[in-house]
Amino acid sequence: MPKPDRGEVWLVDLGMAAKVRPCLVISTPALDTDRALVTDVTHTKSTRGSRFEIVIRTRFLDAAGVFDAQSIVTVPEAKFLKRLGILQPTQLSVVEDAVRQWLNL
Repeated sequence: MPKPDRGEVWLVDLGMAAKVRPCLVISTPALDTDRALVTDVTHTKSTRGSRFEIVIRTRFLDAAGVFDAQSIVTVPEAKFLKRLGILQPTQLSVVEDAVRQWLNL
């Protein structure tokens, strides 16, 4: 299976409580000497109207959902089940901006 890459959206097993859900990869690919971990922003349909919720329209995501910049997770590569698609650079940039705002970077 290919390794998750920055800007890709994957179906990821986040564990019993968090379910299997789409996640946007925001970390750089791990090298052989690195831990096999990937940092993502989760996609959710449980919206709250937060300024950190980013709506991205694609053919491979549910239109009712958002990327939640407050929901950043790091998981092992083994938890990545299926690549759903790739965001356009402008779409990725909007999510990155929300993450920077959330983390005050």
